[in-house]
Amino acid sequence: MSYNRSNLGSGSRNFGRNTFEFGRTYVVRPKGTHQATIVWLHGIGEMGSSWSQFLESLPLPNIKWICPTAPTRTIALFGGIQSTAWFNVEDMSDNATDDVEGLDASATHIANMLSNERDDIKLGVAGFSMGAAMALYCAACRVLGQYGNGNRYPINLSVAVSLSGWLPCSRMVRSRVHASQEATRRAALLPILLCHGQGICDTYIYAQLAMDDVVEYKHGEKSAQTLRSVGFQNLIFRTYNGLGHYTTPEEVNDVCCWLVARMGLNGFGE
Repeated sequence: MSYNRSNLGSGSRNFGRNTFEFGRTYVVRPKGTHQATIVWLHGIGEMGSSWSQFLESLPLPNIKWICPTAPTRTIALFGGIQSTAWFNVEDMSDNATDDVEGLDASATHIANMLSNERDDIKLGVAGFSMGAAMALYCAACRVLGQYGNGNRYPINLSVAVSLSGWLPCSRMVRSRVHASQEATRRAALLPILLCHGQGICDTYIYAQLAMDDVVEYKHGEKSAQTLRSVGFQNLIFRTYNGLGHYTTPEEVNDVCCWLVARMGLNGFGE
């Protein structure tokens, strides 16, 4: 196996300290020439190990994957249960109260891990469900050049990938990007891929079948619309009919092809 536990993010080059207790980090080493490093962020209730073996199976030998584990915290959306989560969430609407402190703590943890990479390595963030939301928040921080609390964001991200996710802090992102010409310039240059399942309408029973009933399609669509409206011109929103809250080979293949093209990587199996 080419993945292992790691204590990444605890070194002296960290950009900030967190009071949240993050779990173990798993690393999937590249099988070929190391060209890129991507932090993969899991969904609520999962761990870094939940995705490490899946990522090792991808035909992307030139990517190192870092799979951290989120802290255990109270989740208001689920009635206050304790679960691993990157931030607290009440709901996914624009009117929800944003957990900027939790988002910034996780974004700092992710930045600390990426700060250990060589200067010639391209960097990215990606995730599923809440991990996808976290990846989009990191992308927004990169474009703005700062975290939600105003502290400097130090990582030059090359890509962001969101699978079945949503954009947290959408109101803040809209207002801050609109207010900064530099942020608008960066937004136009950052490649982002959003993928989401869309229900199939059965004309016989007049119902939507096989849809994402955890992060509804409307949240993914609204996130793409918001990002495009503030200048994220290099954004693709890809939908999959009948896809629920999971991944499929078609979606995974699309992500792999997109990463190879956008990051300038050697092709599959090379």
